[in-house]
Amino acid sequence: MADGLHAQLLLELRQLAGCGPEACPMPGNPYLGTTKPFYPVRTTTGRSAVRAFRARHPDLLLSDYLALLDDLFLGRSCNDILLGSFLLALWPAQRRQIEPERIDRWLDHVEGWAEADSICQSAFGAAELLARWEAWQALLEKLVGDGNIHKRRASLVLLTRPVRESADERLLRQALANIDRLKGERHILITRAVSWLLRDLIKLHRETVEAYLSENADSLPAIALRETRNKLLTGRK
Repeated sequence: MADGLHAQLLLELRQLAGCGPEACPMPGNPYLGTTKPFYPVRTTTGRSAVRAFRARHPDLLLSDYLALLDDLFLGRSCNDILLGSFLLALWPAQRRQIEPERIDRWLDHVEGWAEADSICQSAFGAAELLARWEAWQALLEKLVGDGNIHKRRASLVLLTRPVRESADERLLRQALANIDRLKGERHILITRAVSWLLRDLIKLHRETVEAYLSENADSLPAIALRETRNKLLTGRK
């Protein structure tokens, strides 16, 4: 729970995004997979709110930035988590100072694919992971074996952007290792993420993906096999 300055900043950000105390949320969003309160606010509105917030607070201290992220990712609504993802994207200098294990704590509180992916999908690129690879690898290996299905999904989604940006063998090996660990699961949160990561690997590792599909055709989720083969054939998602 935030207090003092952090509470003021949090209230300001929520009001800019149309999620303040005067707004009326919906009781969850089945499509997003969450039962948390959900404010029917456009994504562009949330992103614009964070940009406006940044313009008001260009010198936000790292400690305040991290406190805001904690408050949002542990927050009361699905929209809090979406706002947190925009904070990650728009403050790159501060984001690069986040310790990877903090993400593990944030993921304790997500519900549904949209909340998990908001944290993991696109904020952290290859350069950031490789700059502190030992810490990131430890996080990825912890997440892939976690009993929380959202964390297992995160172990795949966190790698989707990095493997598109860099052909570094460490990223490739970790991606395939995590897919190997999870390919036997049949929950849609996992099967879709396996497909997603395999398809993103095609950009820089086409031959490796082709060989992997051939060797694992009998054990991969049907949707992952079908969608990855289709992308190899057509070049489309």
